Amino acid sequence: MTRLKYLHILHTNDLHSHFERMPKIATLLSQLQRENRGDEAWIAVDVGDHMDRGRMETEGTGGMANRAVLEATGYQVVTLGNNELLTFPREALDRVYAGVSFSVVGTNIEPIRGSRPEWLKKWAVREVGGLRIGFLGATIPYPIFYEQMGWRLSDPLEVLAEWVPKIRGKVDVLVLLSHLGLSLDRRLAEEVPGIDLILGGHTHHLLEVPERVGNTFIAAAGKYGQHVGHVTLEWDAERGCIAGGSGRVRPVEGIGDSEVILRRIELHRREGKKFLSSPIGCLDRPLSIDWYRESPLGNLLADGLREWVGAEVALVNAGQLLGGLDRGPVTKGRLHQICPHPINPCKMMLTGRQILRTLEEALLEEFQRLKIRGFGFRGERLGTINVSGLQVEYRPEAKPYQKIRSVRVGGERLQEDRKYQVASVDMFTFGVGYFELQNGEDVRYYLPEFLRDVLAWRLQRPESVKDCLVPRWIRV
Repeated sequence: MTRLKYLHILHTNDLHSHFERMPKIATLLSQLQRENRGDEAWIAVDVGDHMDRGRMETEGTGGMANRAVLEATGYQVVTLGNNELLTFPREALDRVYAGVSFSVVGTNIEPIRGSRPEWLKKWAVREVGGLRIGFLGATIPYPIFYEQMGWRLSDPLEVLAEWVPKIRGKVDVLVLLSHLGLSLDRRLAEEVPGIDLILGGHTHHLLEVPERVGNTFIAAAGKYGQHVGHVTLEWDAERGCIAGGSGRVRPVEGIGDSEVILRRIELHRREGKKFLSSPIGCLDRPLSIDWYRESPLGNLLADGLREWVGAEVALVNAGQLLGGLDRGPVTKGRLHQICPHPINPCKMMLTGRQILRTLEEALLEEFQRLKIRGFGFRGERLGTINVSGLQVEYRPEAKPYQKIRSVRVGGERLQEDRKYQVASVDMFTFGVGYFELQNGEDVRYYLPEFLRDVLAWRLQRPESVKDCLVPRWIRV
């Protein structure tokens, strides 16, 4: 009788609804598990951000397409990423996860109101190959945002320092599904003893082979389903401990598609298309978008934001809109196509000087053409600034930062030292794009609605199209 048992843990993270790779992942997981020699145990887990509402299949099914794939692929344990918790209301998550075949662990996640949902576990145990495998889950905390969605996320280091000792004696192997990022994973390995393996995500880091910090292995599989992680732990049955471990990441490129998963995805894709074909309004004229100058659809979004949050002024980048709207019916699906970002409205206080600086930046090509990645943005370029509540006179041929001739707010000249309530979008407050919009005060975020929800609401107002045709940028 051999004294070593081999535990294989297959892991994915940050798929962000890349459905085109999910059939390949299913095939790879199936192939690897068929290699079982009989003295080996296998388990498959996902480390969060599996869902992304930027994809039609997820948006149109409320995440049920992702659930179907996770179940059909054979995942046994998952945790939640910020994408799940910040872009889906509690009731939507209840629909997705209630009664699932896999365990959902979120050790540092608590509801603010009501009882903890039955589907959300503090920890889970899976018995495979005669081994008891314990799982904890941790998600990166963004307190201001989570609270608006009805969740409270505690400090993961404090929570895990409490829960690891509680679980350690009840299991043979203890695994943390960590949607925290690599730097926090390393801190946890150093500061919280007793975790055998940390499987990471959130920062989209790819570890070709696991790191080892003390007695803890750290692994991660990158992003978008481009790789599947494969960690092998050697369990010494006589000594009752892990004797060693190894791992690698396996690319899915070139792997065949699972027909079962393809069929599941296609079924939900049709369902999603049907839902998104619902009309939300009708236009008697087309509304265009231009990333480099004022446009009707950009104005409509700015008008909607200003009214949505109750501000004096709105400043929003044209790059939030990836296309225009044709004359005729406007569907949910079309709004999702042109505004797929999980970006929320916000309101902040800016001085007139900060507003003026932003308007000057909006006339510069280096800002208009700036490529943005991350921060929820699913577009290509930053684009100019669309405004509401302002009239701006400018000379495009003037020197940079000297192009604006005058700015009026509600008919009155902009006062540089006065503070104004400004509607904008949350991504600027994270430190990207127009500089002064990163430095607003008294910032308030509006969740769970996205910018496309504001567009849909505004398009149902009879006067909205007429208003958005009124020029705000006046060339002199």
